[in-house]
Amino acid sequence: MSMSRRRAIALIGGGVVLAAVGATVGFAASRTPARALAPWSLAGRDADPRRRALSFAILAPNPHNRQPWLADLRQPDRIVIHRDRERNLPETDPFDRQMTIGMGCFVELLALAAAQDGHAVGFEFFPEGEDGPVAVATFRDGGTPDPLFAHVLDRRSCKEPFEERAVPAGLVKELSAHATVIDAPDTVARLKDLTWEAWEIEALTPRTFRESVDLMRFGKREIEANPDGIDLGGAFLEGLMMAGLLTRESQLDPTSTAFGEGVRMYRAMLAATPAYVVLTSDGNDRIDQIESGRRWMRLNLATTGMGLALHPVSQALQEFAEMAGTRARVHELLAAPGQTVQMLGRLGYGPITGPSPRWPVETRIMNG
Repeated sequence: MSMSRRRAIALIGGGVVLAAVGATVGFAASRTPARALAPWSLAGRDADPRRRALSFAILAPNPHNRQPWLADLRQPDRIVIHRDRERNLPETDPFDRQMTIGMGCFVELLALAAAQDGHAVGFEFFPEGEDGPVAVATFRDGGTPDPLFAHVLDRRSCKEPFEERAVPAGLVKELSAHATVIDAPDTVARLKDLTWEAWEIEALTPRTFRESVDLMRFGKREIEANPDGIDLGGAFLEGLMMAGLLTRESQLDPTSTAFGEGVRMYRAMLAATPAYVVLTSDGNDRIDQIESGRRWMRLNLATTGMGLALHPVSQALQEFAEMAGTRARVHELLAAPGQTVQMLGRLGYGPITGPSPRWPVETRIMNG
């Protein structure tokens, strides 16, 4: 291994951009996937209230950023909402629970956006059963704006280490309206161990990790061609790609330096967690999952308004066979008998991060 290659690897975790691979200021400026990020700045510009609400709803959080929603606008004052099953995650989400939660996030954000324009939205969920549309959304006059909507464009899922400082007791009390906050040191320590164990299981199970790697978008060109999945962009990472240090093949090889560095970085991130939030439900049918997504959406907006960072750590809740033991221990720790833990997230103070890529709203509309 040459000195330059050793130096590059040593700098992966430090955030240093390598001039040797062309990561100059000009290079950095040209690596922003502006087209894939445009939906964040274009939201709310359409004259049709349904399309305007959809332009915000597509910004909702969802598993692996798959953006599985499709909207049928053929009926006046209605949106028939479908889930694109081509975007399923069969290895890590074999029963589509997490994808359904993502649809719940979408419908809640749709309702919040419509209310800003004075429209109330009524939902009929799964009107034709699980194999049909997820919901029929009917727009009526009378919506009341919700203060949480002010945070829609600033909302993020912060996949970074959090600061050591605790979440203030006053904010914990406020958040209790949305979720259970876990900040007791012994329980936090146990959850750090469990979330790390879960991440390692997913990463070292070839078929589940390949599902993620297949959805990675390496650099600006791939991100703009497919603005969903897991984006790996920016000047620093593209510099590593140009140097051959970050490739799809290296991500799939658990003996590679790139894989090992990813493990180190993710473990450090999970360890830097002062608190967690938990959403449970008494049942686990599709309506329970939709409602959990709606609650998570509101929680994410509330934390944004408080200046807090939120990051879902869903690996420990996944339902593939190798995760069964870890998932059971999470439920023993966080749920009453018979309950389902629907969402688990890191909570704390984190850095300001950029938005995730999105498909333009018109690509999510099935017709007119």
